[in-house]
Amino acid sequence: MSLFALIAALLLEQLHPLSSRKYLHGWLSGYVLFFQQHFNSGQRKHGKIAWLMAVLPLLAGVVALSWLLYRAHPILAWAFNVLVLYLTMGFRQFSHYFTDIHHALRDDKLDEARGLLTQWRGVPSHELNAEEVARVTIEEALIASHRNVFGVIVWFVLFSAVGLGGAAGALLYRLGQFLRKRWDDEDAAAEQDVLLGEDWGGGEFGSFARQAFYWLEWLPIRMTAATFAVVGDFEDTVYCWRTQAASWPDPEAGILLASGAGALGVRLGMPIPQGGLPLDRPELGVGDDADADFMRSTIGLVWRSVVFWLILLLLLTLASLLG
Repeated sequence: MSLFALIAALLLEQLHPLSSRKYLHGWLSGYVLFFQQHFNSGQRKHGKIAWLMAVLPLLAGVVALSWLLYRAHPILAWAFNVLVLYLTMGFRQFSHYFTDIHHALRDDKLDEARGLLTQWRGVPSHELNAEEVARVTIEEALIASHRNVFGVIVWFVLFSAVGLGGAAGALLYRLGQFLRKRWDDEDAAAEQDVLLGEDWGGGEFGSFARQAFYWLEWLPIRMTAATFAVVGDFEDTVYCWRTQAASWPDPEAGILLASGAGALGVRLGMPIPQGGLPLDRPELGVGDDADADFMRSTIGLVWRSVVFWLILLLLLTLASLLG
């Protein structure tokens, strides 16, 4: 059932992208803001309490609803899984930026590509040349595909395997991701206020959310990297993972980017201009400089990885049925 729910959700999103996802994002922002306003005193322990109160009731509610629907009829539980996957997973959450940048670079419209990348990242990209735009876009795509697709799939399958309903696993991963980002931003703002002498609060409220997401990411990010090795260049992927990942500022993201670069045979990372100064970044990968052709190869790598996971899940399903 998990396999068919994943296939149905992927097909549904390709055929009918969710246009109202921004409204869901707005509702979730308001939900998270409630806990920030009532618990944020700049201390880690209050951030932990807020995280648990924000996540556990929703998680318990989804598990209970999945169980009730399954008791009523398994098809209802399956449809609920498809709905939650449709809301939490999908390529269309980022692929339009990637596709438009790829087309702009292919048509030598560098300024347009820079503008699109700026919108996607939220960081000015007008100083980047064509190779740097392609390189940073590939990096963003590898991270986005993991966090919007592969990470969700891992937690969906794990919760399905232990009988808690896959929908709860998908929700846990995406909610943990959302809380980490929002409360990281909150901590950054608090630290800036301290530097400006406007606030004497600390910036530790989001530290538990960061730690919790690290736990949620530990297995999925390594499974994604291993999949890149299987469907890409195995030797280069393993080499880059072992020797380069730890040099990235975020070693966990470094695993994903180094393995993706090795699988594609492209060079990622490396310094880029930002604010008139070079932003120092370690080199990841081996091979050639990034360009529009490597962007097309990135799409192929991601889709091969999806197909590999679906085939693997199919084999596990058949094994459990035959056993």
